[in-house]
Amino acid sequence: MSADVTTAVVDTTALEAVYGTGDGVGPVDLRIEPGQSVLVLGPSGSGKSTLLRMLHGAVPHAVHAQVDGEVRVAGRSVAGTGIAGLADVVGVVGQDPESGVCLPDVLDEVAFPLENLAVDPVLIGPAVRTALDRAGASGLAGRATAELSGGELQRVALAAAIAASPRLLLLDEPTSMLDADGIDAVRHALDVVRRETGAACVLVEHRLDELAGDAGASALPDRWIVLGKDGRVRHDVAVDALTVPVLRELVGEGCWLPLDLELRALLGEGAARAGGALPQGALLPSDYAQKQADSGPNGGVEAHLAGGGESLAARLQRELGRDDGAARSGGALLPSHYARKQPRSGPNDGVEAHIVGAGESLAARLLRELGRDVAPASDVAPVPAPDVAPYPAPSDAQPLRADALTVARGPRGRRREVLRGVDLELRSGTTTALVGANGSGKSTLLACLAGLDRPAGGSVEGPRAGLVFQNPEHQFTATTVRQEVAHGLPSDAAPRVEQALARFGLTRLADHNPYRLSGGQKRRLSLAAMLVHEHPFLLADEPGFGLDRHASVGVLRALRDAAAAGRGVLFSSHDLRAVAGYADRVLVLADGTLLADTTPLDLLRDETLLASAGLRPPALLRALACEVRDAQDLVGVLRAMDDMALALGVAA
Repeated sequence: MSADVTTAVVDTTALEAVYGTGDGVGPVDLRIEPGQSVLVLGPSGSGKSTLLRMLHGAVPHAVHAQVDGEVRVAGRSVAGTGIAGLADVVGVVGQDPESGVCLPDVLDEVAFPLENLAVDPVLIGPAVRTALDRAGASGLAGRATAELSGGELQRVALAAAIAASPRLLLLDEPTSMLDADGIDAVRHALDVVRRETGAACVLVEHRLDELAGDAGASALPDRWIVLGKDGRVRHDVAVDALTVPVLRELVGEGCWLPLDLELRALLGEGAARAGGALPQGALLPSDYAQKQADSGPNGGVEAHLAGGGESLAARLQRELGRDDGAARSGGALLPSHYARKQPRSGPNDGVEAHIVGAGESLAARLLRELGRDVAPASDVAPVPAPDVAPYPAPSDAQPLRADALTVARGPRGRRREVLRGVDLELRSGTTTALVGANGSGKSTLLACLAGLDRPAGGSVEGPRAGLVFQNPEHQFTATTVRQEVAHGLPSDAAPRVEQALARFGLTRLADHNPYRLSGGQKRRLSLAAMLVHEHPFLLADEPGFGLDRHASVGVLRALRDAAAAGRGVLFSSHDLRAVAGYADRVLVLADGTLLADTTPLDLLRDETLLASAGLRPPALLRALACEVRDAQDLVGVLRAMDDMALALGVAA
């Protein structure tokens, strides 16, 4: 069946899906032309993945839901054609790459869609090599898919999706487990595919700051479709038409934004141009703000937001003074060698223009305005139950130690060492981050420390640790959310179970099947189910994977609170902003070896170590690392920005 190249690639009319739980998305009226790129964003559970699945027929042909309205792709009715009938015009990268990879060899996996389409065998080899190169996965050719990390699988899934040069490319969080090079590869692949094939692209993504890179919002799709928590379209807008009120709404809904847009939302660019006064005054409702005012004029972000007279947003906007001379100031926030590379970006173009200030650095201004000597006041947790300890106190304070740990993978004769001679000790009461490029051995190390992977050499000693899996479904054992949290606990732990459900926003889903939740909801459930147990050490593999801004901050603060209660916490992450804001210590892996045991600030200031580990901090962290006085200042700025984002959510 040939595609109609004269029509819109996507055309939907009143398209709507409702699951048996009552959750769903729509109605959506959407028209996407050839070559157009669209970003779909919204909070976890808003229906972003469902919308993508309706565009290629997985909903309702593979995942049952009541679907109304009409959707046509390349002129074909999805309802009448089905998934297989769209295989020649649609490429899909799913939210969980592991579930989409089905063949044991990387080359066979990428060739599979071409073989299904009966492409001439002579053409398949070159097409596979081109797709792997575009996806930044050429080095994985010849590898077994079972040996790949989650991030490496994402690259292979992207290569398979673009191999047949589809007319429509659907990507559901394609960077969720990728390192900096992998994110660059996604950005490059999308640009190349659109330029060379004219394909349209629909992208769902949380990690917008990383995907945007130093170019800011200009590097992202120019059309944004914003879904609300109810699954309805709130906005269908060009990125350059986003106003400060809309940006604040997005932050309040829990959307991650590229740094230039986040600062516009938090600092109120429009308010400053209007004379320094916010159109609606303080960002928080007065009754909520009053609860935070007792700590004095510098007692946390809420007191500033509610302060009389000029609002915090207007004050910071005025203090930043984004005029043409800002980048030339001796107090520029960025390192001078970096600022010189961006001398003519203009006052509102890209990340640098938003973080380069005049005179006083952004770090100093934020700390002064937010009250650097006072801890942030907003430790948002969804309605904790009263008089119940959030986490059981660990009874075993012995350290968890790895000595000369070595792990090998692969069939006999082709075994390769994934970890080599790793020595480390985890201590109670400390939050430790584990960082490194894709394939560096992070997940393997966590599995070994949890006793789930047998080392080829060395040993692991200490108490049994709880592990939050990278794929939440791998740890599910029950048929309802409440039963999953309560699994393995005595009956008198029911109050603790209910509190965990409340803290992670799962109460209304308590009787739902865990496997029917959204990706972000599954992640929150996997963490809640592990935190209620009495493990003295908690290991979490990419705990921020698939989460919106609010949920991510909530998870990080839950891990921090667990450490404050006496547990030892180790979490892996590609999000260096999360690492800098919530980890006391960082373990850096590269090629299966432990390169460094350091602090977040020392890591950010060590360019040699960053390069050796394949790590690339975002612009905000690079800038703050040059300006802050100590680690406490760095943490204060990052958590204050989180507080401001959460405060916008409270005000919404």
